[in-house]
Amino acid sequence: MAERSTAAVDVADNSGDEPLTAKADQSTADGVAKNPERDTDSDEAQGNGMAAGAEKQAAPPELHSGHKLARRYRLEECVTRLDGFSSWRAVDEKLRRAVGVHILPADHPRTRAVLAAARSAALLGDPRFVQVLDAVEENDLAYVVHEWLPDATELTALLAAGPLEPHDAYQMVSQIASAMAAAHREGLAHLRLNPNAVLRTSTGQWRIRGLAVNAALRGISSDTPQRTDTEAIGALLYAALTQRWPYESDAYGLAGLPKDVGLIAPDQVRAGVHRGLSELAMRALVNDGATASRHESACTTPEELVKAIGEMPRIRPPEPAFTAPPEYQRTTYQQGTYGRPTPPGVTQPLQAPPPPLQSRTGKALKWAVSALLIAALGLGSWQLADALMDQGDKSGGDTTNTQTTDDGDKNTASPAPAAAIKIQDAQEYVAKGDAQHPNDVSKTYDGSTSTYWRTNTFLSGPELAPYKPGVGIVYDLGSAKELATGTISLRYSGDHTTVELYAADSLNPGSISSMTKIGSVTTTGNTATVKVSKKVKSQFVLMWITAVPNSGADPDAYAQAGYKQAVTEVKFTG
Repeated sequence: MAERSTAAVDVADNSGDEPLTAKADQSTADGVAKNPERDTDSDEAQGNGMAAGAEKQAAPPELHSGHKLARRYRLEECVTRLDGFSSWRAVDEKLRRAVGVHILPADHPRTRAVLAAARSAALLGDPRFVQVLDAVEENDLAYVVHEWLPDATELTALLAAGPLEPHDAYQMVSQIASAMAAAHREGLAHLRLNPNAVLRTSTGQWRIRGLAVNAALRGISSDTPQRTDTEAIGALLYAALTQRWPYESDAYGLAGLPKDVGLIAPDQVRAGVHRGLSELAMRALVNDGATASRHESACTTPEELVKAIGEMPRIRPPEPAFTAPPEYQRTTYQQGTYGRPTPPGVTQPLQAPPPPLQSRTGKALKWAVSALLIAALGLGSWQLADALMDQGDKSGGDTTNTQTTDDGDKNTASPAPAAAIKIQDAQEYVAKGDAQHPNDVSKTYDGSTSTYWRTNTFLSGPELAPYKPGVGIVYDLGSAKELATGTISLRYSGDHTTVELYAADSLNPGSISSMTKIGSVTTTGNTATVKVSKKVKSQFVLMWITAVPNSGADPDAYAQAGYKQAVTEVKFTG
């Protein structure tokens, strides 16, 4: 087994959360433990080449709860105080929402690097990352403001309850690898990718926080950033499968591997681990050129890891457990006791059903009906044969099947009808703000027009731009296919509905600008037929709605009047 790279050791040997300084009281510490949005990575990973104490650390700014930055961000709770900087949960009083804030003294030796990293991360604009909202140097302070996700849960907390199910682990590594591949294409690395930096939202999406910023806050760098982040993703998958940290030291509330054993495959650590995911974790962890697994080569970049995931058979979610309905309780009502309970100790006799009627008249009627049916079938067959013979006479006996095309050519076969493409899976895509109804996406390809996925109701429209760039669903076609049309059945007509189709790179793609637009249509009816104008092969297709009609109140669905739309059925042909 190959040794890990030095850069990878700096990230992977992290031993967990750092305590607050003595200035943080017990109530603050309790708040850190309960808050899922805390940023409590340790600074033990100083092994990036800087000797301890080589950097002069500035004193952390004297701040307190209630302090305001830029007359806008009110500090609420300190969640980290470490190495000259502090991290806070705060409130943006202008937009009335919770945010997170990292604060450093303006003369801190890492201030310039932190601000530069924050501004680069903000330009990425990928919804799979916790977004940087502001990066400011003001008077004697510098601070970075980022999203706060109160409904998200850290991977650390999820693993405290046990390893993830194979489908959840597959979704996690697929989304994280795809997001990091997109970041590296823009020249951005994380270098602090650990269970504290990975969050799962209430809609089931995985988000990454601290892109570039967490490493800059701690002065961490790497000569091989892609390999470092790839190994970190492998460690996350290893932990998700085994509930163990893949190194000898304990970290993030997880026990490490036994000493002097080395790195062993997840399926050798715990029984029942998915074999394909076990090998994938090893290919990402042992990525310095050695053989990563028993059969496959190492993955040295997130892009290679995404490709390896795409070559795996898709792991389906577990089937919901079937709950048998309660046994039917037969109730017998006796004459004279209807509506009155039976006195204790008194047993009501059951009335026997009447015997079936058997008579000569009934048997004769049965035979008569049978004879009439046989006669009707014979008459119908004779009439069908006679009609076919008449048609043959009129055609003059010519049975040659000829087709005439638009240019007059004969005997040319008509083009084959477009083949239907079966949808394998789907997931709601959220580019900005809240999700719509992610649990209903499967209703758009269940074969029934009586079920649907719907948008929220908007007060103005039809365009959604004042609120968000659009809403939609990403569909998995099972393998890369070239689309011809997409037919979207809609619940509401009126005003207009605009539907666009994009070729995406995964079920959880990046920004709209990173996808390829392949067609669009605007309709005022109940069907949007999108003819693909750009032929590309893609396994994943985004149905993107940017305008919805004013459909009024809907008493059988949701009563509020306004601009909204619902999708009852989506079909693709190739």
